[in-house]
Amino acid sequence: MSARDDLVPILKRLRLSGLLNTLELRAEQAVDDKLGYVDFVYRLLHDEVERRDANKLTRLIRQADFEAHKTLQDFDFSFNPKIPRERIIELGTTSFVERQENVLLVGPAGTGKSHIAQALGHRACRAGYKTRYVAAHQLLSELRAARADRSWDKLMYKLCAVDLLIIDDLGLRPLAQDEPVDLYELIRRRYEQGSLVITSNRAIDEWYAMFGDALLASSAMDRLLHHCHVVTLDGHSYRNPPSKARAKTA
Repeated sequence: MSARDDLVPILKRLRLSGLLNTLELRAEQAVDDKLGYVDFVYRLLHDEVERRDANKLTRLIRQADFEAHKTLQDFDFSFNPKIPRERIIELGTTSFVERQENVLLVGPAGTGKSHIAQALGHRACRAGYKTRYVAAHQLLSELRAARADRSWDKLMYKLCAVDLLIIDDLGLRPLAQDEPVDLYELIRRRYEQGSLVITSNRAIDEWYAMFGDALLASSAMDRLLHHCHVVTLDGHSYRNPPSKARAKTA
């Protein structure tokens, strides 16, 4: 039995079996570069750290369940000069997640709200934050179904367990039945416990009416806006640019 064979059960017991992927390569480099034992061990363990970081990022992105792979690097800021690039880049540092603050992205359809929201989520994953992306209609549907099968508390716990919850396209349709209460409860439970990124075609002053009750609306919006960055995206739709923009891109 070789020394490598003897190492396998030990590394598995220590949960370091990933070291076997680069062990031989690093051993050859150690001989070629005349590395000392400490340098050899450092390189080998550094490979393991990088492997684990990559696996963690892959897992966080998968769990976030993004609709598409969107980043700030591939966002076309030049399309709409009105888009506050500096503010969005600052949000991309994800310091708002660390401070458990909210971000509300509002503006007409096609101005990049969903792209930016998911790009911020991607940055959050890279920073090691647990993230979940969900369309507003899907979220409310899940909560409604959870009420029916008595798993509402379990679902609400999961929604509040992530560091960043992204709710896309809130307000496309009126909230019905228990939906205003569900939305309020989600905002209440996440208040100063985790960050929200919410996109909407509606201006902030229109959000109050969605709750259908003045007291409920006031309580929800007071919490939502307390630690909050409101970013308004204006201008033409990227999907349907004006004729001059079409001519430039033709």
